[in-house]
Amino acid sequence: MKALIIDDERLARKELTSLLDEYKEVNIVGEATNADEAVEKIDELKPDILFLDIQMPGKNGFELLETLDSSPHVIFTTAYDEFAIKAFDVNALDYLLKPIQTERLAEAIQKLHKAISEEKAEEQMGQLGLENQVFVKDGDRCWFVKLSNIRLFESDGNYIKVYFDTFKPMIHKSLNALDEKLDSRHFFRASRKHIVNLSWVETIEPWFNGGLMVKLKGGEKVEVSRRQAAKFKDLMSL
Repeated sequence: MKALIIDDERLARKELTSLLDEYKEVNIVGEATNADEAVEKIDELKPDILFLDIQMPGKNGFELLETLDSSPHVIFTTAYDEFAIKAFDVNALDYLLKPIQTERLAEAIQKLHKAISEEKAEEQMGQLGLENQVFVKDGDRCWFVKLSNIRLFESDGNYIKVYFDTFKPMIHKSLNALDEKLDSRHFFRASRKHIVNLSWVETIEPWFNGGLMVKLKGGEKVEVSRRQAAKFKDLMSL
């Protein structure tokens, strides 16, 4: 498992590197001292896991994650206390309070093994499958969301509205760029404005001008354009 350590404190990076020496399966491929440096190394090294400090000069850990199309697994290393980290409402793989305890690190590595094995089983070359996760931030609230839990992406100007659970936060991305990255076996471009998760489709009805009306299990209704209707029928074996 390839790991990238992101922390502006040299001693903190050194301490964590020393602790991770016990885990031969964890290969530390690099270090970064700030968010901009981290983005470059994530693109270059393609790590499976980020050991990520939250408070750093410039962009903090959350702002770094916002810039990524798809987030690797993340274990936060932070001086925040337990109640503060939970207040962020971020479903990270785990978080380690500084100074890092060996027992807590062992628990985090165990979670990492399980998460990566699930992801590898689903991954398709170069595309994002259902087990991949994205980082979504809306104001002070943040989430790591598995793509399997996102039922709909909706274009809204220069933003995309992401539908999962009862939430509909906005992310600053292009629907066209997102469509290229998503696994076409699971996600379908229904129209210029919508990408639907096929596993969330509940009902399909004929609609005007040869199109289709799709109802999702979350209650949303999405029109499939006439141009896309034939392809959609093939995918759904209609």
